Amino acid sequence: MNDIMVDQFQYTVAELLVRNKSILDQITKFQDSNGRVNRGIVKSVTQCGCVKINAEKQALPLDYSFEEIQNSMKTHLEGKLCENCRDLIEKDIGRNLFYLASICNTLDLNLYDIILKELERIKMLGKYNLR
Repeated sequence: MNDIMVDQFQYTVAELLVRNKSILDQITKFQDSNGRVNRGIVKSVTQCGCVKINAEKQALPLDYSFEEIQNSMKTHLEGKLCENCRDLIEKDIGRNLFYLASICNTLDLNLYDIILKELERIKMLGKYNLR
């Protein structure tokens, strides 16, 4: 079912993309939409205040197990997105996915296949992936 949804999304993007057919337009729109996602997150902190960032250097003790390190790493995020900020960020991520799908279409790549391949890579590498 998931492959159908991703393929349908990618096909719909192909049908609806009219003005930004050039790969150059798609790349810059993708980058711009990514910036809007980042800006939406920043605004949720600086303008709305529904979340707070409390960042400091992450401690990485050498004698910890992988699971202990994984559990000790922090997101630096406090609070939860309010409904308004959540809606705005979701819309921006949606636009970002639209332009990602358009790039895939132009390069004759299948987004679902890319997701599957990446999933297999990270599963195979497991904890050695360390992104």
